[in-house]
Amino acid sequence: MDPQTTIKRGHTLLIVEDDILPAMALRDELEDAGYQVLDLTGRHEEALGAARTHAPDLALVNIQLQGHDDGIALAAELKILGIPTLFISGQVSRARSAKTVAIGSLPKPYRTTDMVQAVDYLLHHLRGDESLLRPAALEVFDPAPDEAAPDLV
Repeated sequence: MDPQTTIKRGHTLLIVEDDILPAMALRDELEDAGYQVLDLTGRHEEALGAARTHAPDLALVNIQLQGHDDGIALAAELKILGIPTLFISGQVSRARSAKTVAIGSLPKPYRTTDMVQAVDYLLHHLRGDESLLRPAALEVFDPAPDEAAPDLV
């Protein structure tokens, strides 16, 4: 069995995007690639509810959401729940300033195929598997040594 298929099977994604057409295209591309994608939302509370109910493996979050909702605040809450976040936003400097609550950023505009490659890479990376090449547009926010998990004694 192809290792790409193995990583995708059973992995659930949450897309939090206020622009419905790109969100739908992204969902379709990720589902075609073998991922399960939860219902789309552009709202903080809806996303948080879905995350609590379904515990996705990865959340793809835009920084600017519907109304006054903020993707960075959502990412901080998802991190508490143990759900890693990838920022999908054109606000690169805001994404970088919030790298303690997310695992990376793929700036807009992106192609949906780039997003599939970024998700594939990140799910491998989260397992400690560095066999895939990091997509060029993907910025990974690895924790600094002092932010890494403490050594167990």
